[in-house]
Amino acid sequence: MISIARSELPGLNARIGYLDGDDAEYPTLAGVLAHTAAERVARFEQAVAAGREVAEPAGPPAVVVPLLAGPDSALIRRIRQAVMDSGTQAELTDVLGPHPLLAEALHVRLSEAGLARADRARLFTVATAADGIVLVTVGGEEAVRAAGITGMLLAARLAVPVMAAALDVEGSVASIAEQLQGSGSAQLALAPYLVGPEVDPGLLDAAAKEAGCATAEPLGAYPAIGKLVLSLYATTLGITPATPQGAQAH
Repeated sequence: MISIARSELPGLNARIGYLDGDDAEYPTLAGVLAHTAAERVARFEQAVAAGREVAEPAGPPAVVVPLLAGPDSALIRRIRQAVMDSGTQAELTDVLGPHPLLAEALHVRLSEAGLARADRARLFTVATAADGIVLVTVGGEEAVRAAGITGMLLAARLAVPVMAAALDVEGSVASIAEQLQGSGSAQLALAPYLVGPEVDPGLLDAAAKEAGCATAEPLGAYPAIGKLVLSLYATTLGITPATPQGAQAH
């Protein structure tokens, strides 16, 4: 996703910070933020020492974009704490969704798994292997409500019912699967409304068994999501890169 964002905005200084990092192979978010702020000050001091007239750095030293499709209060609290631990004034953006690009990404992942079919021109469904979609997320009921908005966009693309459920709420997936089956859906599919790393893969396997259906892959590094990450960054700083492709579609 960083590569995609850099290709859209050359010169972008984008880095990865991990909540469960070790400051070696996986740098912690707090460590990355502190290092970025120190670099910023060092560049300013070098410019002053060289006799160049430069203004003091303005704005936040960094913008943190959570790689989360929807709200997850527990993870957001940890991200905020990491920002505080860094001793910087970094800005934290909203999570990625809900957004039409996420509905597009879900559609593609379902089609890749053979659970929905799309034409090559506009990713519009010709026929679906599934006649009901369980959109699974993490973050409890708040995340389910937010996922429901993207779910409506996905339902419009697929022309089948889509209902959201929480992987981290016991019985949620089974309950939604029963509701879909009760309303006439015979062939269900699980669509992970997740980037991927934020959830134990075992949760998805267990949910698929619980609902008795096949599952698509998580969103992962879908190209348009990289552009969405850049859009959140740019909006925070008040700059205007090109509008992400698909953002106005559907």
